[in-house]
Amino acid sequence: MQPFPWNTANVVDLPGIGTPVDSLTDPSRTPGGPGARLAAVRAEGLAFKREFATTGTPDSITTCDLVTLPYPTRFGLFRASRAVAPFLSITNRMLVIRWQETDGRARVLLFEPSDVELGQYTPYFDRLSRRTPAPVARLMLTRYATVLEHLATLGIAPQDVDYLLFDHLHTQDLRRWVGTTAYQQDLGGRPEAAFPNAKVIVQRDELAGMAELHPLQKAWYQPAAYRDVPPEAFLPIEGSVVLGPGVAVVKTPGHVFGNQSLVVNTSTGIWVSSENVIAAECLTPEHSKLPGLARWSREWEYEAVLNANTIETTADQYNSVVLEKTLADPSQKDPRFLQFFPSSELTGAWTNPGTKPTFSHRALTHTR
Repeated sequence: MQPFPWNTANVVDLPGIGTPVDSLTDPSRTPGGPGARLAAVRAEGLAFKREFATTGTPDSITTCDLVTLPYPTRFGLFRASRAVAPFLSITNRMLVIRWQETDGRARVLLFEPSDVELGQYTPYFDRLSRRTPAPVARLMLTRYATVLEHLATLGIAPQDVDYLLFDHLHTQDLRRWVGTTAYQQDLGGRPEAAFPNAKVIVQRDELAGMAELHPLQKAWYQPAAYRDVPPEAFLPIEGSVVLGPGVAVVKTPGHVFGNQSLVVNTSTGIWVSSENVIAAECLTPEHSKLPGLARWSREWEYEAVLNANTIETTADQYNSVVLEKTLADPSQKDPRFLQFFPSSELTGAWTNPGTKPTFSHRALTHTR
């Protein structure tokens, strides 16, 4: 039985959302080879950045820590790291973004609202957990508040959430967020949607790709978790769109075929968030003090260090990261680094020598 509920045809039939961005083309479909596409994303990125800055700003952005967990160094700092530690630590965080439409309607978007409890059953992390002694696991894993606990602290009712957005659906199990159409054996029932009015914004390419996973993808998705998720829970988009004042989704393929990045305009300028890299210094590795990064990037003439647990289309991911570099403004804390906020940010830990970041954002906050 096919575990994924939709084929490519009926994915296309689902309704979309947002105002399309005409100044950005899909970086993987621009005419020419990868080098020509790289030149195109630089030019298009500058054009969109000027345009996007005029759309305004959202009302607020709040950062919520979810979990710190181990991740292979060879994935997170692709080929560049000379750290002795086989694992580094990354912190997954949710962004809560609020704005008002022109007609006065309030909107709430959750970016990366991961169900950490169910995400641990992603094949790769499940296998890693089974091989890791419990005392070691306790040292490497820290859970903070859950998505619902964070929202309660912020005074946001679940029914007031309009959109759920992920840069991609690796590790994500959405059944408790959007409900299911059938009994779930592992959950002991048929979960009602925690966010009854929310829709999941996702690239059509990712839904189509999940319908029949390639071997390079299988370790990172939980396709069976989508078998009974109602299709109408999704709002697919194709390419880049502006969702509201100072809030956009930009297609950044490569890490997965349908990867997308959050772009927000704030009181400190434009920020970009995704998991294409795991540290701001991976976009300017010449300033990194992490062992190996500056030398590696100089020797290979690479301007970025990718997060490469998947290498579906690595040249496209590199080009997408350059697009993100073009869009993000310099950090006001240290202009050598950019306002790129990794959705999984490298986090120093004594258990992982040689992986303490040179620079960390730790939070993205904004109020108007």
